[in-house]
Amino acid sequence: MVRLPWAVAPLFEHWLGEHFPARKDKILGRIRAMRNNRLNESQWHRRMTGEGVFAEQIASLFRVGCHRAGIGRRPELSAAAFHRTTKQLDLL
Repeated sequence: MVRLPWAVAPLFEHWLGEHFPARKDKILGRIRAMRNNRLNESQWHRRMTGEGVFAEQIASLFRVGCHRAGIGRRPELSAAAFHRTTKQLDLL
């Protein structure tokens, strides 16, 4: 989810107005819909996630994309490459 701290939000709104004026209200509306009608969420565990239908749609698209690309599968780990040295190093 996009995060718009206090100093960035007006800058982002201005940038949207210049580059995407027809879509500005829709984009800001979607962000507000995922952020409890605000552009910024400062609470620790909620700032990088969203709530609502749009956030769930983005999460499901991300999961499907990761599954198709094979991302997220963890390789099997082996301890065969690690060995303990048997000698203690000399001090001098």
